[in-house]
Amino acid sequence: MPKMIVSIDGVVIKEVQLTKDRTTLGRRPYNDIVIDNLAVSGEHAVLQMTGNEVYLEDLNSTNGTYINGKAVKKQLLQNNDTVEIGKYKIKFVNEAAGATYEKTMIMKAGAVPPVPPAARPAAAPAAAASDAELAGVQGAIKVLSGAAAGREVPLVKVVTTIGKPGVAVAAITKRPHGFVVAHVEGANKPTLNGAPVSGEPITLKNGDLLELAGTQMQFIQH
Repeated sequence: MPKMIVSIDGVVIKEVQLTKDRTTLGRRPYNDIVIDNLAVSGEHAVLQMTGNEVYLEDLNSTNGTYINGKAVKKQLLQNNDTVEIGKYKIKFVNEAAGATYEKTMIMKAGAVPPVPPAARPAAAPAAAASDAELAGVQGAIKVLSGAAAGREVPLVKVVTTIGKPGVAVAAITKRPHGFVVAHVEGANKPTLNGAPVSGEPITLKNGDLLELAGTQMQFIQH
């Protein structure tokens, strides 16, 4: 099933499976894919699926829609095409192309570089070791204030987003030797131990205190 992977500054913030014939994308909350950013028009673009083919059409947006760096009005999407809207990059993935991309996507999110097919026999043991390293890194976020106080959220995915869309969103990314946090969107920047977190990833340490959209959380590494 085709899907769209939305990222900003290299941090994945959402994945959307394309299940309908018509999927809308824009800033307004009624869109199927909502990107709350002023560079995105209220109704920016539409994805039309016919069988296994997906067409992207720009809906006369203010800032335009780009595929692989070129402005488009309507175009058939190919596997791994990158749609650019403002600062956001949306990668189109068609599952019909096989599972190879899944591995690449996880690696792009902070694991290990892909192994070229030619070098695979020699490089496989090293890649396996890195995967094992990634699996061995475990952490969680414990909520300290608000309605969910006391709740512990395990960080099992490569990228976990926390916060309120449109207010403040941060992403915690799993790396082979630990976790990093970065600000993704929203006017209110999260704080780490009282210092503001920017878009640059910052390494998290056991016991670090995060505050986001008025909610206090603690990072725990097992």
